[in-house]
Amino acid sequence: MRLRSLLGILLLAAPVLAADPVPVSLGLRPMMIGEQVPTDITLRTVEGGDATLHTALQERPGVLLFFRGGWCPYCDMQLSELRFIEDELKSLGFQVIAISPDPPAALRSRGKRMELGYELLSDEHTQLIEAMGIAARAGAPRALAPREQSKTPPAKVLPMPAVYIVDAAGKVLFQYVNPDYRVRISKDLLLAAARASRAASAP
Repeated sequence: MRLRSLLGILLLAAPVLAADPVPVSLGLRPMMIGEQVPTDITLRTVEGGDATLHTALQERPGVLLFFRGGWCPYCDMQLSELRFIEDELKSLGFQVIAISPDPPAALRSRGKRMELGYELLSDEHTQLIEAMGIAARAGAPRALAPREQSKTPPAKVLPMPAVYIVDAAGKVLFQYVNPDYRVRISKDLLLAAARASRAASAP
């Protein structure tokens, strides 16, 4: 029963191909359910210190959200919406971590401005993003949405917007990756996936 419920959520979460996806030239191959995320790649905290997913997860299951940057209005909306389910995710035992190519100072400013309670980590050199198989070349300004055309992405390599639910060891339990950066997983679907993942992994 648990397996059928989880399968139903995964089918609902399957990426929807759009007519105007982000151009990909780095061999997109998102990590799949059952695979092990790299937990030893060095990231940076908002204070500029070193961190890894191993230290960030603190031996707890986690919700990993990869976003393009603070200049992206779709990312800001997703980060803001995550606050509404953050407490319930934590009550289920999940550590919430958002990862971006933005430098630590930009993430620190964003966290304060938006009053985010979950952890923000910088993958400024995109090593984790590329290892996760979600790296894409930044599109030309004409390929961006009208609201973004006056802003140039600060990184040449950007992550496909993605959400992963992993266990305490970093094994993928659920993933949502969409090639259209404008389409994000809803907070309700993410919460349902977290509940199902937790139930499926319970003894």
